[in-house]
Amino acid sequence: MGKVVWGFTSSLDGFIAGPGHDMSWMAVAEPLAEGTTESLASRVAVIVAGRTGYDAAREQADIRDETTAEAYGGAWTGTEIILTHRPEELADDPSVVAMCAPITEVIAHAQTLAGDRDVQIISADIARQALEHDLIDELQVFVAPVFLGDGTRIFDVSGGRRVDWELDAIDEANPRSFGRTYRPKRNSAE
Repeated sequence: MGKVVWGFTSSLDGFIAGPGHDMSWMAVAEPLAEGTTESLASRVAVIVAGRTGYDAAREQADIRDETTAEAYGGAWTGTEIILTHRPEELADDPSVVAMCAPITEVIAHAQTLAGDRDVQIISADIARQALEHDLIDELQVFVAPVFLGDGTRIFDVSGGRRVDWELDAIDEANPRSFGRTYRPKRNSAE
């Protein structure tokens, strides 16, 4: 079985999307080394995304560039699961599987579909829910040299919640993008 991975590029001030789910700021991200995007995409069989991001991508289709119009800039193919309270509204979109279920069931279904490949979470809210159930195996972080000031925070929990991570790998091929992979730091008793 593959891993459940939460991956994103963030702004320096901790946002993964700008106001209104704007992704135009990604244009200032450092270009990744040749083959990086394709390598990352090849490991992923299933992407789990949220309805807000899905809707924003559809509404912004005409203004998004090749990097943000499709997952992994178009280098990825697989199954996209959209977690939504209204799956019937997406029944006419054959490119996605719409689900309304607890996160534990969504991730279990995604892992079954993924087999030996990874499940990639690309939604901050879905990742927060998955963290509540210790479902994330890996965190992949790239950083773009920009402040957004507002938008979708990487991790936003009312009242706060501490989650410790340990460094697993540094992406040496992409030092300017601050590419890092982390694993959840779990109690040794687990």
